[in-house]
Amino acid sequence: MWVPLLVVLGLILLYRWYRRSQILENLTDKYVFITGCDSGFGNMVARNLDRRGMKVLAACLTEIGAEELRKTTSSRLQIVILDVTDSQSVSSAAEWVSDIVHDKGLWGVVNNAGIAIPTAPNEWLTKEDFIKILNVNLLGTIDVTLKLLPLIRRAQGRVVNISSVCGRLALCGGGYCISKYGVESFSDSLRREMASFGVKVCVVEPGYFKTPITNSDVLVGYLEKVWEKAPEDIRRSYGQENYDAYRNRFLTGLEKLNPKIQQVTDCIEHALTAVYPQTRYSAGWDAKLFFLPLSYCPTALADLILTQ
Repeated sequence: MWVPLLVVLGLILLYRWYRRSQILENLTDKYVFITGCDSGFGNMVARNLDRRGMKVLAACLTEIGAEELRKTTSSRLQIVILDVTDSQSVSSAAEWVSDIVHDKGLWGVVNNAGIAIPTAPNEWLTKEDFIKILNVNLLGTIDVTLKLLPLIRRAQGRVVNISSVCGRLALCGGGYCISKYGVESFSDSLRREMASFGVKVCVVEPGYFKTPITNSDVLVGYLEKVWEKAPEDIRRSYGQENYDAYRNRFLTGLEKLNPKIQQVTDCIEHALTAVYPQTRYSAGWDAKLFFLPLSYCPTALADLILTQ
């Protein structure tokens, strides 16, 4: 009885492996635009795709980041300075891309630029704290995508949005999880709208990885500033003991971050280069085996586990 089921399961897994292994031809003819290339996922993807011969258009926030990237890439890779929170900067970058790709169109856009601070319990924060993250992670992603979408449609290309397991489960207070929930929703609606144009929209949902935006010194430093500027009645209600406990849990979580960011960049590269890209990629074993299954559990059970 079990043998036929095992055979069917094996054939399904073999078929899935075969589909996943199919890579596009003529990759060297394709242009890809990547945001947030100063460091982290964007920097590694830009370097990897450049080595594969693709025509990478890298967007960096700073001249320092741009200069460091130039040192490690070929002359094929071109760089533009971009602040995704500035619509004029986004429009200028889109014009720059259009002047380069011409009628060929843009094969891929990777919305990678993101920040994680300030992160703290919601009541400690202000509206401006939420806006700061939303402007980069969500509204920046939307602005870049909308400006480049005509070029993507022309090439029948790919939109790859970097979300997070926090787009499925709200694991902390502040704007980060909200922004990633928004990225998931935007990607879903865009995917359905673009299907008739031959454009594929993919979402990468990393687990907990060690990158410059998860630098413990920076994150804890911001946490301390948030606590210090919180209204006196809030600090009195929560008390120093609760703050210390939250800070210690925060630090413990940061110590467990996965340094192997190639697990994320491999997903991004597959979404851009595969004949059959996945709609969603869960990057990291914590995402696959813990956070993703937990997101399907009853809310009461998820709350119980996450508050331990």
